[in-house]
Amino acid sequence: MSGPGRPPPGRARAEAAGPGAGRAAAPPAAPEPARCAPALRPPARRGPAAAWPGTMLNVTPPAFPAPASQQRAAAGARSKVPLKPGRSLMDWIRLTKSGKDLTGLKGRLIEVTEDELSKHNKKEDCWICIRGFVYNVTPYMEYHPGGEDELMRAAGTDGTDLFDQVHRWVNYESMLKECLVGRMAVKPIAAPKEASSTVSEDKKQLNGVLPEKKVLASSAKELSPSYDWFQTDSLITVVIYTKQKDMNAELVIVDCQDKQLRGEIIMDDHSYLVEVDLEHAVSEDVAVSIAEKVGKVEIILNKKDSIHWKMLGQPREGHNTFIKRTDRGLFYRKCKLVSKTEVTHDTKLFCLMLPKGTHLRVPTGQHVYLKQLIAGTEVVKPYTPVLPFLPLDFQEPPCHDGVHIYLMIKIYSHGLFTHALDHLQIGDYISVSNPEGNFKKSQVQTSEDLLLLAGGTGFTPMVKLLNFALTEVGCLRTVKLIFFNKTEDDILWRNQLERLALKDERFEVQFILSQPSKEWVGKQGKISSSLLSEFVKRGRRDSKVLICICGPAPFTEQGVQYLKDLGYSQEEIHAFTA
Repeated sequence: MSGPGRPPPGRARAEAAGPGAGRAAAPPAAPEPARCAPALRPPARRGPAAAWPGTMLNVTPPAFPAPASQQRAAAGARSKVPLKPGRSLMDWIRLTKSGKDLTGLKGRLIEVTEDELSKHNKKEDCWICIRGFVYNVTPYMEYHPGGEDELMRAAGTDGTDLFDQVHRWVNYESMLKECLVGRMAVKPIAAPKEASSTVSEDKKQLNGVLPEKKVLASSAKELSPSYDWFQTDSLITVVIYTKQKDMNAELVIVDCQDKQLRGEIIMDDHSYLVEVDLEHAVSEDVAVSIAEKVGKVEIILNKKDSIHWKMLGQPREGHNTFIKRTDRGLFYRKCKLVSKTEVTHDTKLFCLMLPKGTHLRVPTGQHVYLKQLIAGTEVVKPYTPVLPFLPLDFQEPPCHDGVHIYLMIKIYSHGLFTHALDHLQIGDYISVSNPEGNFKKSQVQTSEDLLLLAGGTGFTPMVKLLNFALTEVGCLRTVKLIFFNKTEDDILWRNQLERLALKDERFEVQFILSQPSKEWVGKQGKISSSLLSEFVKRGRRDSKVLICICGPAPFTEQGVQYLKDLGYSQEEIHAFTA
């Protein structure tokens, strides 16, 4: 271990309780949890467009973020820009509730033609179309965390694709509801010829749901996932055939609540969905069996009554579809807060319990979104789940219970979202999304040296990554964490990291402080080319290296550029962004 010398006796440590501090977050096993609130119904495609269909304009999307804008990041991260005083999220919420006319139309909703939309393309008069709905974002310009330039990229055009590249998780319908001008005028199109269905009446009856309206070409059908269902006196079994070998079991997500069944399987950048209102009631307990090698998933439901089902149920919108993941929209379920444990003076470990009918695993390197209703506005923020503590025994992969999600969250004194989080009481509920992210474990499995650069709570994706690398990747020779913080008191899980470095000779940790005390004997400074050149090195000249970086946007942007300046390729760098 190359960390700093031990502090003098009596000095406060980041983890006063020592190596077991993280364990305190694990909830007691004895009490049976109360039944959770029903899962939220997902929008078919984010927001009111499902109820009020519009049309997408055929506009070639410009580069986003803008090449010269404040929001452009070296690795695709989304930067925030300084906002003027009085332009915070809370200030925007107050403005939307003030009764002021933010559209300039005195409460009228209009149909907007493509020609009319294109006229509103200036900062002082800016309309943007998102999913068929037009918003006057002129009053929002000064409140936008990404800066005015980014909004102007879509001024007077259809900004749906631009929005999805960076803001897909943002609940724009709630944030901009007082800015709604109207919908795009729908151009009449010729009705397509009805394709004849090849599904027999017997097959319709077996599945109990109508086939898709769109009939795929035979070659596409053969490659697309499909499903079937079977029953006994006590069980309903839904079988999904992904038609893909070596599927990732972590990307199977099932929610069953109040006679609503939703099963989603993520396959690369696509998503297959089975979603029905079940014909009869089932118990809360859901079993999921996954045969990764053959690509088969079984969802096993327990009937509440031993009766014969004539059909599985009624299809919900989006049922039996195989589409791009980004076109699916986010799905949330209510999770119960079961514990809050102090990690440092301003960071806490939140333990959330999934509903009984939910099967969800958050893959290494992926994040979830938390959604809260604050002053009548839905606010969403991304967080990367961690483990309850850093395991020190790497004889075999740890067995996670699959019931709890642990989130390490810094509470900002003036942070609207984290302030609301901190005020949640044990037993309260919060909405948690499906996992998102593009990190793949194979990036680690083909590397010999793994270097992790973390700034503050950018440490969170490194927790599961460390555990996976040291547990399951035999080809790794070195794993090094370079952990940047302001002060000693800000270092997350310092005691556990130091113990891990002593326990596993492959692992090394280096703490670097930007505002150290006089007693600090370790390295100090901010992320820089000179610091990285000292600590980021290949084990051998031809070593296969993977460098992962996460932290505040400026930290990540600068770090990626410094690494490229030092000769590392884009393929050797992964920046965690949300």
